[in-house]
Amino acid sequence: MTGAAPSRLLLNRWLMLGEWRAHPGRALAAMLAIALGVALGFAIHLINAAAFNEFSAAARSLSGQADLQVRGAQAFFDEALYPRLARQDGVALANPVLELDATVPGREGALKLLGIDPLRAARIAPDLIGVPAPDRPFDTLADDTIFLSPAAMAWLRVGQGGVLRLQSGTAIVPLRVAGGIAQARPGQRIAVMDIGAAQWRFGRIGQLSRIDLKLSPGIDRARFRQALAGELGGCCLVSEPRDQDTRSANMSRAYRVNLNVLALVALFTGAFLVFSTQALSVIRRRSQLALLRVLGLTRRQLLAQILAEGAVLGVTGSLLGLAAGYAMAATALRLFGGDLGGGYFPGVQPAVQFSPLAALAFFILGSGVALLGCASPAWEAARARPAAALKAGSEDVALSRLASPWPGLACIALAVALTQAPAVFELPVFGYLAVALLLVGGIALMPRAAALLFSRAAAAAGKRQAGAVPILALARLANAPNQASIALGGVLSSFSLMVAMAIMVASFRVSVDDWLSHLLSADLYVRSASGGATGSLRPEEQSAIAATPGVARAAFLRSTQLALDPGRPPVTLIARSIDAARPEATLPIVGTTLPAPHIARDAVPVWVSEAMLDLYGYRVGMPAQLPLAGRTVEVLVAGVWRDYARQSGAIQMRLADYRALTGDSEVNDAALWLRPGTGVEQVEAALRRLPFGAALEFAEPGEIRAVSLKIFDRSFAVTYLLELVAIVIGLFGVAATFSAQTLARAREFGMLRHVGVTRRQILSMLAAEGGALTLLGIASGFILGGAISLILVYVVNPQSFHWTMQLHVPWTLLLTVAALLLAAAAVTALVAGRYAVSADAVRAVREDW
Repeated sequence: MTGAAPSRLLLNRWLMLGEWRAHPGRALAAMLAIALGVALGFAIHLINAAAFNEFSAAARSLSGQADLQVRGAQAFFDEALYPRLARQDGVALANPVLELDATVPGREGALKLLGIDPLRAARIAPDLIGVPAPDRPFDTLADDTIFLSPAAMAWLRVGQGGVLRLQSGTAIVPLRVAGGIAQARPGQRIAVMDIGAAQWRFGRIGQLSRIDLKLSPGIDRARFRQALAGELGGCCLVSEPRDQDTRSANMSRAYRVNLNVLALVALFTGAFLVFSTQALSVIRRRSQLALLRVLGLTRRQLLAQILAEGAVLGVTGSLLGLAAGYAMAATALRLFGGDLGGGYFPGVQPAVQFSPLAALAFFILGSGVALLGCASPAWEAARARPAAALKAGSEDVALSRLASPWPGLACIALAVALTQAPAVFELPVFGYLAVALLLVGGIALMPRAAALLFSRAAAAAGKRQAGAVPILALARLANAPNQASIALGGVLSSFSLMVAMAIMVASFRVSVDDWLSHLLSADLYVRSASGGATGSLRPEEQSAIAATPGVARAAFLRSTQLALDPGRPPVTLIARSIDAARPEATLPIVGTTLPAPHIARDAVPVWVSEAMLDLYGYRVGMPAQLPLAGRTVEVLVAGVWRDYARQSGAIQMRLADYRALTGDSEVNDAALWLRPGTGVEQVEAALRRLPFGAALEFAEPGEIRAVSLKIFDRSFAVTYLLELVAIVIGLFGVAATFSAQTLARAREFGMLRHVGVTRRQILSMLAAEGGALTLLGIASGFILGGAISLILVYVVNPQSFHWTMQLHVPWTLLLTVAALLLAAAAVTALVAGRYAVSADAVRAVREDW
């Protein structure tokens, strides 16, 4: 008994190593597929986590040691609130802050500029204090100085003593760089200056962005926050600095989760590769495993042996994937930063941090997927009767359980039901499950589909007296549908996922293009600045633009931010010329709108984006309250429009209503329609000759569309990469499966050679089998992938990003990939067939003597 355990371990090792030595390619392919899936998922998780943590830390650093923050619902509020809060019972210190996204002429991005009171900020946010030269200690209070973080100096290419030019309206504000900032995080582009100077220089006299509060010792923060929020009303929001983390998480969570799910697509494809590898290995060794059973190996021991083989593949692949994922994350962060294309974490330079919990989760996921992939082959090997398994020709019987359609139908039915489930924490959890179940159900139906289709095809070929090659190929596929389904599943899993992803991305891109075409109806667009929020056009400048020779009509737009919920990012408020009777002429309307006769004359109609329906519960015809100009204004939701630019929600209202409610007469952009026969270059030259023309930026609709689509493609670059990886893994799986099945049929080919079938005919038969299987897989992949794309387009995307899109199928791309897949399968079958039929016909069948 003492030697039983070592002997059993020796037998297990002998069986495992013997199989891998005989077919190292299949084991290596399965292991690398698991490793690649784990690596991609772990790398994306590490990059997103590092970027999110660094972005949140940078945002928190701007608040210093504040306990609470009071912000206006709009970007600015009256500074009269500051002395009131400073005298509030329970407040030890109040620190006023003017926060601006300053426009830098000639730069795309904005410079985060903080106007602070140096004396008060030193007690609550000492890291933000400017560090002047030793001989000029009062530069922190000067009205013409600014202090920059190291990252801002590098970005702006200006050092201490240099002059930085910022834009206020259309005017240029020159400021002397008096030094650096006490402490800033790597990559954090910020600037500070005296708050009074900032208010004066940027036209914000009497206005603040926020007030940081340090509470007295012993004050209950939560109770004080609740009481202060009730006292201030809806025009000011009271939050804690850590609420910024919640806002950042809500803003980027859907993007981060979707990337992780896409990365797991490669892991799912790898799991099926493990299944096909183990299933074919069990089939090929069926008589050998039966002999071990006859010699005394129990079912439990045989089951453990097959599971151990899959576990070793999963554990090894997972460990390799974790190492590769960490290296990929470190390299990507060093070369490209933490933004994977979504634009959620700009201006940060995070460093990768190893996460033990995430590593454990991905290790368990990779190992578990491998075990799941080999569970069915292991169970079949253990339950097979030795007497039947010892006989040749019973290979397809080993997979007979795959032929039952009920598990597949149950998965599909459950998937359909889950598509009707709502989002969970604003994530399409049930949508993801529906995609997985639909894919599993479709693959599970392949044995029955293959048997029905190839049986009828074989019968039809026999009636038509087709040649020997097609009859043999179809007879093989019809009589061994379970083995054929393994190869078919490899094609189906990779191709259907590729089809689904291609349709989803193409649908999104075409919808964005159509959306831009609807919005960009003018001949020329004029902006006060390409980046930042301090550039604007005053009324006299608007009049000058509208009166420019060659301009037939000018429409102006004002954009600002509204904070409706402390836990969510701000909503964009857009004021522009909108005809309430025909809003669809200006906006890409979705659904029905409120008819103009139903809008009272004194009502303020607004049109909200689709995100407002999900995030804030807005509905057409309902009244709503918006905080504007320090008071709550009641508006009427008159319609819903499609917006692909602002995931957090947007509201549009008439420019005249906005000006009447707020008194704000400035605008950000102008859309110009030209007179017939007038060239764009002519009008642009005339606008540049205006006194403020040097501050203007111009773009034609085609330029804006091209830049927007370029940004779209950059945002989906990682998606394209993950899709390509899944296709490559699928192609490797197809190659490995076809080659394994072909090599396992050496005895069959030997028998065919004995009855007079030539090598050329066998190779033709193999090519026909591979082509027929791949064609069925491609056809099924189109159907299954199309069904999955419907879930992605109509369930996952609306629940993730709160917008809808139109369906578009990229036929050229799909047919090209299908042709490549078909060619790869045929070539693989031929190459493997040449090796299989190269052996002597007598030796090929001697095992059956």
